[in-house]
Amino acid sequence: MTHHLPAGYALATLPVTTGAISTDTSDLDANEVRISSDGFELPAYCARPGKNERSPVVLVVQEIFGVHEHIKDVCRRLAKEGYYAIAPELYARQGDPAATGDMAELIDKIVSRVPDKQVLKDLDAAAEFARSSGEGDTERLGICGFCWGGRITWLYSAHQPKLKAGAAWYGKLRPGPYSKPEMQPKQPVDVAGDLHGAILGLYGGQDESIPLSTVEQMREALRAAGRDRTSQIIVYPEAGHAFHADYRASYHAESARDAWAKMLAWFKKYGVV
Repeated sequence: MTHHLPAGYALATLPVTTGAISTDTSDLDANEVRISSDGFELPAYCARPGKNERSPVVLVVQEIFGVHEHIKDVCRRLAKEGYYAIAPELYARQGDPAATGDMAELIDKIVSRVPDKQVLKDLDAAAEFARSSGEGDTERLGICGFCWGGRITWLYSAHQPKLKAGAAWYGKLRPGPYSKPEMQPKQPVDVAGDLHGAILGLYGGQDESIPLSTVEQMREALRAAGRDRTSQIIVYPEAGHAFHADYRASYHAESARDAWAKMLAWFKKYGVV
């Protein structure tokens, strides 16, 4: 079976609000690509500056809804900033999240069946795809992830020594309601002492799914491991979960704009530039 990325937004996210941002592809090369990972052809969205030079690479890790239009747009925004941005569809082996309109079914049939080990290996494959294309420079490797992908961002930092910097947007820090020890054996609080690169956590003070108490536990874990000099967490008091998701009612424009600017500055500070 050949897997393709969806056009538009995932069914489970509908209806889309009128404020959804759409970034054009002028001066960019933006298209769906295929990544070979462990014998599997993984679909991915790639956006990069339309110029013949190697660009720093940013892995973009999907929300729980997969690589739909919002994640593609994030890739284009990063490409406009000079990055080779690539977002692999990390659920492709388990199913098509875009075709699932029911959140409970999405979690039960797809998300809960995706092992972290597979995800980390697929992200490595995406980085290698960028490097071997001749257009991506993985000596300047960054990562950003949202929601489901925010948690993965922390884990990938503990996994990949070449990582320079990352931004974890409202990713769970402790086991969630659909965590399975055999699939997700470790959580971000467990790997705080193993981080490679500098990670910026971006969280919402009104996020009911990630209580501030768990954010404080992660901060304490970073301090205890001596990683709080290079990794830190910013909380936006007025924002809730998914505050960067401009196509949803959860969008908090002021917090999202500030956090995006801080992420770009963070990448530059730590060598993803």
